[in-house]
Parts: sequence; C-alpha cells; structure tokens
Amino acid sequence: MMSPITNDQMNALLKTTKAYSLMILKPGPERHKDGVDKIIWEHGRRNLSLRAAGLLSIFCPVAADALNGIGISNLGIEETTKIMYGDPGVREGVFAYEVYLCRSFPGDSLPG
Repeated sequence: MMSPITNDQMNALLKTTKAYSLMILKPGPERHKDGVDKIIWEHGRRNLSLRAAGLLSIFCPVAADALNGIGISNLGIEETTKIMYGDPGVREGVFAYEVYLCRSFPGDSLPG
C-alpha cells in the first residue's frame, strides 16, 4: 500500500529535485546497413565509459522498432547533445536522438 503524501511533504520534496537531461535514442536512416552490429557494440562500449565517468547515470537499451534506448545524463542539454554528436551510432546514422530537460531526485536509482 502506498503511503499518503501531504502537500507540505510534496512541496519539500520537489525543492530537492535537480535538472538532468533525458535522451531518447531512435533508429536512424542507416539502422539496418551492413556492419551495424559492430557499430552498436562500440556505441555500447562508449555508454559504459560515460557511465564509468559519471556522465550517464542511467542507460536502458530498448528492443523495439520505434525506440532503441533511453538515458539520463547529469549534464545540461547542450553538453549532452555534444556527447551524442560523438556517439559512433549517431555519427554513422544508425541512431537518431532527442534530448530533453527533465528533473528528478538526486540519489534515485534502479532497484538492485
């Protein structure tokens, strides 16, 4: 059962949120070109490096036709966009992306 949250509790909690960037990764025009598996592998390696550096807090590959993944970055939109320009999958047209400003609670994480 969920605990009730009062307006005062909600207002106090909302003051603790921080800005993040939400990345939406979609198939690009070259998603099915020859050699795509190697490019996707290097894209994944880069994501793990970004995670290790503390720049990509959450990344979730998605196996769907219209969506390939989501990620949450600790950086602003401009910095996150610059990082995405360097992604091998984006550079090769395998992926397209969108970046949005979002807010969340520092310290939140996925269950272990």
